[in-house]
Amino acid sequence: MPTHAYPLLALGLATAALVTYLLRRRHKTPEEVERERRTLISKIGRITDGTVIDIHEMDGTRPAQFLIYQYDVAGVSYEASQEITYLRQFVNLHSCRLGLPTSVKYDPHNPGNSIVVSESWFGLRRK
Repeated sequence: MPTHAYPLLALGLATAALVTYLLRRRHKTPEEVERERRTLISKIGRITDGTVIDIHEMDGTRPAQFLIYQYDVAGVSYEASQEITYLRQFVNLHSCRLGLPTSVKYDPHNPGNSIVVSESWFGLRRK
């Protein structure tokens, strides 16, 4: 085999290894992606005041509960929702009502990315 073919062979093997890795890697579930997002915002987020607008429960193949809230950052108003289905042990849905004050943690680089509740942080206040 000529020596100039070795780099091509190495490139082919590296490409095959990369394709194999990409095809076999485990993809994250939506729940894992959401947990990582909450964890990141809990660590790097800034806190601002907000207000709970509504609690929405969806019935269907996979029941879900959403906390809908509003907050302002640098003169811009944001309205967001957070799925709290897997955080029910932290949130009493019956005590959440329209106008309930809350603290909101948001990503300083993307203020629309925010949370009210996570495994390590709780922004809902008691009236």
